[in-house]
Amino acid sequence: MTNNTPTLRFVIGHPAHFFAFGFGAGLSPYAPGTVGTLVAFPLFFLLRGLDPVIYFSLVAVLYAAGIWFCEVAGKSLGVSDHGGIVWDEIVAFLLVLHFSPPTLLGYALAFGLFRLFDIWKPFPIRYADQRIHGGFGVMFDDLLAAIYAVAGLLLLVRWGVI
Repeated sequence: MTNNTPTLRFVIGHPAHFFAFGFGAGLSPYAPGTVGTLVAFPLFFLLRGLDPVIYFSLVAVLYAAGIWFCEVAGKSLGVSDHGGIVWDEIVAFLLVLHFSPPTLLGYALAFGLFRLFDIWKPFPIRYADQRIHGGFGVMFDDLLAAIYAVAGLLLLVRWGVI
């Protein structure tokens, strides 16, 4: 497929497309990255009781698989980092949610911080976004945004804001 306007048929036509598009969330006509990030919440609530070693191992596996998902979907679309590819947001936000205080305010701030850094792309996120391509590049800049968001959350907890 060389058409870069994905359809439901495209998403369900290949397992890598299905996951890269966040089970279809990436087809949202508005803010697909934000909608895709929301997909992480039910996954997090399913996984949050796991031992941290198992949780982070699973997130690492999902991250590694995401490199392939995003690579395949990007090549199929002819756009390396298509806006509908949201697996990177899902996996990175799973990382952020683990560090969030288990309150509505904590989850809301985790979401807001992650979206802020994913959209704003302060150094080195924008640098990586512009220079690293393919599936690894798609996943890597969101990992950096997650690190910024976790640092922000930890500071807010330390300062007693949340």
